[in-house]
Amino acid sequence: MHEFLISTVAFIVLLGIMVVVHEFGHFAVAKLCGIRVEAFSVGFGPRLFGVKYGDTDYKICLLPLGGFVKMTGENPSEEPNFKDDPAAFTSHPRWQRMLVGVAGPAANFLLAFLAMTFYFNWINEVPAVEVKTTTIEWVTPGSAAAQAGLEPGDVIRHFETVDQPTWQQVSVQAALNQNQTVPITVERSGKILQLSMHVPTPPRSGDFDIDDTGMLEQRLTGPIGVKSVIPGAPAAKAGLRAGDAIQSVDGHAFHSVDSLLYYMQSGRGVPITLVVIRNGATLPPIVARPAILESGNSEFPWKLGFTPADFPISRQPLPLAASMSKSVKFCAENSLVIVKVLKGIFTRRVAVSQLSGPVGIARMAGEAAEMRGWFPKFTLGAAISLNLGILNLLPFPILDGGLILFLFIESVMRRDVNLLVKEYIYQAALVVLLLLTAYILFNDVTKLPIFTRLKP
Repeated sequence: MHEFLISTVAFIVLLGIMVVVHEFGHFAVAKLCGIRVEAFSVGFGPRLFGVKYGDTDYKICLLPLGGFVKMTGENPSEEPNFKDDPAAFTSHPRWQRMLVGVAGPAANFLLAFLAMTFYFNWINEVPAVEVKTTTIEWVTPGSAAAQAGLEPGDVIRHFETVDQPTWQQVSVQAALNQNQTVPITVERSGKILQLSMHVPTPPRSGDFDIDDTGMLEQRLTGPIGVKSVIPGAPAAKAGLRAGDAIQSVDGHAFHSVDSLLYYMQSGRGVPITLVVIRNGATLPPIVARPAILESGNSEFPWKLGFTPADFPISRQPLPLAASMSKSVKFCAENSLVIVKVLKGIFTRRVAVSQLSGPVGIARMAGEAAEMRGWFPKFTLGAAISLNLGILNLLPFPILDGGLILFLFIESVMRRDVNLLVKEYIYQAALVVLLLLTAYILFNDVTKLPIFTRLKP
């Protein structure tokens, strides 16, 4: 219930900001062009309160799921009623109407750019001790990564088409090449090796994660800190205490609890030997026996029963020029992701199930809200804003891109498309959009933990 409430609130806030900014883009350019805007609404449904200024009713409505702008004569069916109205949408030149259509997505792009520029210039959280290279910390035995010959300590120098990739780029390229073989160049002990890996599809219907390949990234250096220990759990029985630091496990120097969890799953309860640092001194090795601590079909049933310490974070704000440059790079990389995903769907290299709808976005928003620091919140918001802008530019009726396409066609023809033809096209597009939305919603729901836990 707690996770549901956080996801719901985070989704409403996130979607509200993105959609209101999008609609404000349409609103601002429409006003500049002299188009009458009858309403600018934050939310949908019954009007709660607001103020009317000039021709526009600025209002807050009951359902806080975004907002909308109502322009006189904007719907095709309204065109005959406002044919002689100089302030109507259809009475203005086509180039102005195109600008109004582009303004919404442009506002989303601008929001993403400004948000990330602000983050890098004022916050820019980084681990106090960070690994700068794309280094593999652990490779799960028998996984696709293991079959490809990858080993812990390898540094990825090339993945698919990207040189010197970040882990985010590796994850994106892997997700776009599921069930495909990709080339990988790694550096191992000073030597360059050319390898290839067959990227698997997710074991369940959930979203693809780079962990599905068996590669675990190294984000930090140093041992795994222990924040607290569950009484009676294997960690407590082995003598582990709050404040300890796990330097190695069976001789493997793990730096994150994620890698340790994957390692213990492959052992399925086999005792492990820990080298522990306590109060600056290294203790004699201790033996712990992982146990199943959660009921149900958990992804990580074998655990020791301790809470890892938060890794230290420091703020290193960047100069404005560097912040803008990083923001541009972030926006460029994340803008291309949705384009590549759509291309992958049409070429059957990416499954439609990888798309996320409202439920999926709500889950991501809830997870970002609960995660430590500001980075997950800013990056998720900026990425969604970019995707919203790009999706609205697709040349599909009902969307902004469809409006722009119609106006372009009419400009070439030098006359309006027949109103009846327009209505048929919009009706057909609406049906397709509703069916696609229903499918994505169904797909979202099947990814919820309550359903994935029921799967073998």
